[in-house]
Amino acid sequence: MKKYYTEQTDFYKGNSPLDILKRYGSPLYVYSEAILRQKCREMKNLIKYRNFSINYSTKANSNLELLKIIREEGLNADAMSPGEIYVLLAAGFKPEQIFYISNNVSEEEMKYALDKGIMISVDSLSQLEMYGRLNPGGKVAVRFNPGVGAGHHEKVVTAGKKTKFGINMDYVDEVKDILRKYNLKLAGINQHIGSLFLEGAPYLQGVKSLLSIAEQFDDLEFIDMGGGFGVPYRKQEGQECLDLGELGTKLDEVLQDWVREYGKEVAFKIEPGRYIVAECSVLLGTVHSIKNNYGVVYAGTDIGFNVLARPVMYDSHHDIEVYRDGKLLKSTGSDQPVYVVGNICESGDILAKDRELPPLKEGDVLGVMDAGAYGYSMSSNYNNRLRPAEVLIGKDGTVTLIRRRDTLEDLMRNFIV
Repeated sequence: MKKYYTEQTDFYKGNSPLDILKRYGSPLYVYSEAILRQKCREMKNLIKYRNFSINYSTKANSNLELLKIIREEGLNADAMSPGEIYVLLAAGFKPEQIFYISNNVSEEEMKYALDKGIMISVDSLSQLEMYGRLNPGGKVAVRFNPGVGAGHHEKVVTAGKKTKFGINMDYVDEVKDILRKYNLKLAGINQHIGSLFLEGAPYLQGVKSLLSIAEQFDDLEFIDMGGGFGVPYRKQEGQECLDLGELGTKLDEVLQDWVREYGKEVAFKIEPGRYIVAECSVLLGTVHSIKNNYGVVYAGTDIGFNVLARPVMYDSHHDIEVYRDGKLLKSTGSDQPVYVVGNICESGDILAKDRELPPLKEGDVLGVMDAGAYGYSMSSNYNNRLRPAEVLIGKDGTVTLIRRRDTLEDLMRNFIV
């Protein structure tokens, strides 16, 4: 029997998806404040080690209102660009709460973070040289590649022997030489092995590899173990979630043992993004056409890959709920396989392939589950389509607009005319 996420979580807090869509337009990203806060608190309680903090990975979703809630819940933040730094500061994060994890940046970008007083991590020897030239005598962090990678798709494996990220763990001596050359203090080291793991073993292996690197440096202030904590995207099939309790217990043991050997208590950080925001959002869209092409049924919607890129980019699965007349349409045993497609002029604009859904009609509303991570943040104006609005359902059920829908005028905004 299928499980319906919005029903189990009281996602809409008494609001009708159809009414929300009529008010704010289709497609539409809808967020739950209650679920967002819950996910922040779950991650904060991952381990008992006292000097432990959470850096939310801003790239997953950088909506200003969501960032304010995440800050209220006591999380810090990672940034991957000057733009993310700018938005985080606007959301109320202090410079000391932001960790800039740079990747192939220009001197201008690195200087922007330095001028803001933000801790910077570099992920190559040449970028460490650049940092030294810009800020001799300063504090810096270094991203190492521990040689261990994990992820749901090769495009999101961010460590191992076939990735652009991090400094080879065999180059510790070269790192030390550059630190001495510019009189730099190594404040911390960090890693990220990949995204969307639902088993803790690869993460623990990556942490142990990182700690073996850390012990080669004296007087570290912090160690950032990375993120990648997954969520079950196939809830309707009964997919199990990541066992945070088991992972936290084992991680605590590893860290406590290492600290005793190291002889100094250091701060440990993690950088979850997806785990914090994925499950707090449903993407609503509308079915505009039904067609049968040579025996294949296509449901044409306004959810093109300009709105949600993950299924096209990573062949990702998202559960789908169907709403008709404002109510959830549950499976009755008459489900039919259908291709759910968007309105972009590309053959690959497919949201779901051969998905068993109740027989669809024009005007039905679809709810795409777990759309909060790498949804709006990866959206675009491809085909000159307008990016959707975003709304937040408060804990009391109040629906608030937190980002307006694009207008046609927005498409012309940066042209010189």
